[in-house]
Amino acid sequence: MQRFRILHRTLYTYGAAVRLEPHALRLRPREGHELRIESSSLRISPPATLRWHRDVEDNSVAMASFSSPAAELLIESELVVQQYHQEPLDFLVDEEAVLFPFRYSAEDRLLLAPYRQEGAVRGGTLLMDWVAGVHRGAERMETYALLERISARIHNTLRYQRREEPGVQTAEHTLAAGSGSCRDFATLFMAATRQLGFAARFVSGYLHDSAAVDGSTHAWAEVYLPGAGWTGFDPTIGALAGPDHMVVAVARHPEAVPPVEGSFVGPSGSTLSVGVWVTELEEPLIR
Repeated sequence: MQRFRILHRTLYTYGAAVRLEPHALRLRPREGHELRIESSSLRISPPATLRWHRDVEDNSVAMASFSSPAAELLIESELVVQQYHQEPLDFLVDEEAVLFPFRYSAEDRLLLAPYRQEGAVRGGTLLMDWVAGVHRGAERMETYALLERISARIHNTLRYQRREEPGVQTAEHTLAAGSGSCRDFATLFMAATRQLGFAARFVSGYLHDSAAVDGSTHAWAEVYLPGAGWTGFDPTIGALAGPDHMVVAVARHPEAVPPVEGSFVGPSGSTLSVGVWVTELEEPLIR
């Protein structure tokens, strides 16, 4: 087990006092057998009324409502989490899905349809050619090896570029530019795997990087493998999602799960400052 402290600070500065509309906050990691939240605090200025709910993907969402105008909005989330996901390769794929291509069961196809939908539509020529360079149509190979090959090719052939501006590049844009952010790489990985018929979804969360002084939220993708379930692949680092990855929210497409989402009424113009610090902690002493 590993313990991490996650500090996520978001500051909006407006040109004048504005009326803040309700904001959706996706800052709380998804708990389960792999991750537990030991402690959490959420500081918001100006003060807000919070109402928590789980969305259709079972993500934990806080709706913040404000009663007073403000020239700044500060949202600071601090958590300590316990990470039990120590062996990312410790999974078994069902026998019928060990080799690709395979077919999802009828029941799984029904539930996974939204995550495979884009794979049923032929992508642009650039994406199709790129996928063909990774996997030939008649080639039969281990399913995990194919997914690992796609992730590694993104990592090895494209240049990572941190982008502060909002929005996500299309897969074709990322291939044409030869570069992208973590969310762009995750989107390309999803498009490529869906092109091959896999069910894939976008993941927003945190990554512990001991070399980083500060950072931002991180993004990767998950593919549904019969027997193994939703399995994370991080093309930004070219590896499986493992003990340094902490999932906050999942969705069919990246635009659905920004960490902070809201609007204001007042003079146009605002600046945004975001900082994320993920620090590994020692295990508590057992008395």
